[in-house]
Amino acid sequence: MIPRLGWAPAAVLAVGAALATVGVKAQRALSLRVPLAQAVPKEINGLRSRDVTLSEAEARVAAVTSYLARNYESADSARTLAFSLYVGYYDEQTQGQTIHSPKNCLPGAGWEPLASSPETVMTPTGAVTVNRYLLQNGQQRALVFYWYQGRGRVVWNEYRVKWNLLKDAAVRRRSDEALVRIVVPVRTSESEALQTARTAAAAILPALGRALPG
Repeated sequence: MIPRLGWAPAAVLAVGAALATVGVKAQRALSLRVPLAQAVPKEINGLRSRDVTLSEAEARVAAVTSYLARNYESADSARTLAFSLYVGYYDEQTQGQTIHSPKNCLPGAGWEPLASSPETVMTPTGAVTVNRYLLQNGQQRALVFYWYQGRGRVVWNEYRVKWNLLKDAAVRRRSDEALVRIVVPVRTSESEALQTARTAAAAILPALGRALPG
């Protein structure tokens, strides 16, 4: 795997230099087909949700065109957080307005990675691979799923994401894409958190497929 990926950084830089020469400013900014809050189910596996508003500072740093921040909680009186969802959509990506990888954002917020691997999620339309991270912040642990979705693809590999972005910007004049992140607090066990994340992702992936431009 390592020898095969050895070309990736150089290839991305080469294509990026070519695009800088040609210019990628004449891109098509594509709107969502359905608003994110409407497309994603408000209830998943018996968990009810409430939408959250990003602070001005968070929204400014993310520089998204549209976003959905939502907490899914148990339906009982305790309203225990089962998982949180963040979807940040960019109708086009330009210098200073691009997707920020959770690999960079989460450690900056105090979360340290304990383990990471690709994870296969079964959806009604087939198997999809996403990123799986186990994080720790003090005494707290959390399981994170995240992926990039847009332009007809779901991608987990960071190098592949950049390659597709540069290629599509040049050939298709498109750079629209969404970052999707699910965070599950690990309370009882990692296996329980994993099942919650899988169930959530299986519902969210096809829902976003209906909302994002084809």
